[in-house]
Parts: sequence; C-alpha cells; structure tokens
Amino acid sequence: MQEARRLAEGTPFTRADLHEAVMLGAVERVRPKMMTVVAIMAGLLPIMWSTGTGSEVMQRIAVPMIGGMVSSTALTLVVIPAVYTLIKGWSLSRAGKVIVPSLS
Repeated sequence: MQEARRLAEGTPFTRADLHEAVMLGAVERVRPKMMTVVAIMAGLLPIMWSTGTGSEVMQRIAVPMIGGMVSSTALTLVVIPAVYTLIKGWSLSRAGKVIVPSLS
C-alpha cells in the first residue's frame, strides 16, 4: 500500500517508509493473533492440568499444541516482520531506490 501510494505520487519508496509499513502491519496483527492464542490456550490449559482417566493421552496431544501456539505467536509478531524488512530493504538497496548515507 505504501509503495503503491509512493509510486502514484512519483516519490521513491524509502527505508523509512518500509519501517513505517512494517510497524503498522505488525501492530494490526497483534489483536487478532492474541485473541486466537488466548482462546486456544484457555481450552488447552485445563487439559494440561487434568488428572482423570485418559489425561496422560490428552496431555501428550495438548503439549505440542501449546508449544505451537507460542512459537506461531513469536513467528507472526517478530520473525516474519523482521525477515520481510531485511529482504525488502535488501531489494530496495539493490534496485538503487534508496540512497544509503555514507559516514564521510
């Protein structure tokens, strides 16, 4: 969206625009992701703490699901935006669209 708007205006898409777009996108994903994780964890945690008949089997099913929810949250909110920023920033630099300031 940012890049399309910049192209329509005739101005180049910069690293600052990239950073702003990634931050806005990550912030928009926090609420739906956390709602999903909390709902699933609320259902799985009682299974983890159960002691009745068949609880050992259910716990073996619930543990990987809880781990998956924790890792998918970290992946969605931290890793994917960071990797996207690195790749997109690299492609901007290669295309010559971004002028990287020199130290001299």
